[in-house]
Amino acid sequence: MSSLGNSNNIFWQECPVGKLERQKLINQKGCVVWITGLSGSGKSTLAFSLNRQLFSRGKLSYVLDGDNLRHGLNKDLGFSAEDRTENIRRVGEVAKLFADAGMICIASLISPYRKDRDACRAMLPDSNFIEVFMNTPLSLCESRDPKGLYKLARAGKIKGFTGIDDPYEPPLQCEIELQQIDGVCPTPTAMGGQVVSYLEEKGYLEDQ
Repeated sequence: MSSLGNSNNIFWQECPVGKLERQKLINQKGCVVWITGLSGSGKSTLAFSLNRQLFSRGKLSYVLDGDNLRHGLNKDLGFSAEDRTENIRRVGEVAKLFADAGMICIASLISPYRKDRDACRAMLPDSNFIEVFMNTPLSLCESRDPKGLYKLARAGKIKGFTGIDDPYEPPLQCEIELQQIDGVCPTPTAMGGQVVSYLEEKGYLEDQ
């Protein structure tokens, strides 16, 4: 019988080096930037642009990309509602560890269900969860279709595809919403810069 989920006879071990000490060592404040949106909305593009911009400012960040994680940590999971929930839970727990280490963790996942994103937000103290909504119209995402998945979904070859026959629940109170301006998508650099400005304003990039 599997013992998955059991937590008997285990005890939390306190680390002698605290979170504030770690943040002071690398001179920044840990947080999670959670980028959500439809497939093809530009999540990964934003994540890696933001990662590069923070690096150029001497700030340490790491990208947890949804597709990349399914090659390792989450390779045992499918795309049922239950597996998607577990996928997001695992990523949330890993992101929490990165933030606790003092890093800026950039999580880029479709994460279609609001309750799962809210559960990840609840894992972090002090409002250190920054939700970024890539509010890109389905029609534009489908026209991009960088992986050819929308075409397969429309042909019925992929079932339960977000935005086609499975719902995407947009955030109700995200910290940052990125969308077209007069029908034109901002550049990755501009979008990354908007997130950097938010982090700067909220004190995550200040000397600790």
